Amino acid sequence: MRKSILAIAGAASLFLALPATAQEVPLVPGDYWEVAEIDVNDGQGAAYADYLAARWRQNQEFAKSKGWIKDYMVFSVVNRRADEPDLLLVTVYDRAPNAAEQIAREKEFDAFMKTNARQEGAAFAARGSIRKVGGEMLLQRLLFRN
Repeated sequence: MRKSILAIAGAASLFLALPATAQEVPLVPGDYWEVAEIDVNDGQGAAYADYLAARWRQNQEFAKSKGWIKDYMVFSVVNRRADEPDLLLVTVYDRAPNAAEQIAREKEFDAFMKTNARQEGAAFAARGSIRKVGGEMLLQRLLFRN
C-alpha cells in the first residue's frame, strides 16, 4: 500500500513538473454546427428539393454574404432507421449573435427577402405539407490543439 502511494505521488510530481502547455486539454473549441432534422413527407421529395435549391439556399447565401454564417450543407441520411430523419440541414457559424445583432439581422433579412416575421412564419407552416421538422441540435466542433 505504501509503495502504491509513493508511486502515485512520484507520478503526480512528474506531471506537475511538466510545462503548463503540456497540461492543457488537447481539444479547443471550434465552429458551431446547427443541425435541423427533416423528415420529408411521402411523395414530396422533389417539392422539398425545389424549396431547398431556391428559397432555403437563397437565405443561406445571403447570410453567408453578410458573414453571419461560414457555410451550409444538406446531408441525406443513408440507411436510416425508423424514426430517423431523411435529411439534415447544417449551418456553420463561429459565434451566435447577441440580441441587438439578431434584431438587426432579422430586419436586414426581411428587407432582402421582401417579407416579415409573420409572413415567414406562415411560409414555415405551409411547408408542413411537404416535410416535418424533427429535432434541432447545436453542436460545437472540437479541434485538436497544435
